[in-house]
Amino acid sequence: MGRGKIEIKRIENANNRQVTYSKRRNGLIKKAKEISVLCNAKVSLIIFGGSKKMHEYCTPSAKLTDILDEYHRQCGKRLWDAKHENLNSEIDRIRKENDNLQIKLRHLNGQDINSLNHKELIVLEGVLENGLAFVRDQKMEVVNTHRRNHKMLDEENKELNYYLQPLQPNLQERI
Repeated sequence: MGRGKIEIKRIENANNRQVTYSKRRNGLIKKAKEISVLCNAKVSLIIFGGSKKMHEYCTPSAKLTDILDEYHRQCGKRLWDAKHENLNSEIDRIRKENDNLQIKLRHLNGQDINSLNHKELIVLEGVLENGLAFVRDQKMEVVNTHRRNHKMLDEENKELNYYLQPLQPNLQERI
C-alpha cells in the first residue's frame, strides 16, 4: 500500500511547516549519505532553512572545495569571481598580522619576553620609555589643568566672600 500524493504548495501552519521541513531535511541528508556510501559518489548538500540556519552534508572522503572545483570544471560556471578566491589568503595574512600584534602587546605588558634577543629588548625598552614619557606628559597636563581650575575657583571664592562681607552683619541679625 503506497502513500497518497500531496499537493506541493507552501504549508501555512508554521508548526506543521517546521515539522515537515525537519523530516524532509533529515530524509535528504540520509539519502545523500546513502548514495555516497552505496555508489562511491562525492556528494555535497547544503540546506538553508527559513530561519537562515544552515544544515550540510559532505562526503567524508571529499572536501567541499574539491567538489565545488569539480563543479566549476564540469559546468564552466563560476560560483564566485577571482577576488573571492583570494579571500583565504587575505584572511591568513590578517590572522598572521593579528598574531604578531598580540605578541607585541604581550611584550609591551612584560609577558613572554624571555624569547627576545638583546636588540629586541633594547627596542622594547625604548618603546616603553617613550610611552611612559607620553603618559607622564599627559598626567602633568591634567594636573596643571586641575591646578588652574582650583586657582580660579579660589579667586572666585575670595571675590564672592568680598561681596558678602558687607552683607554678613545683616545676615547675623536675621538669624
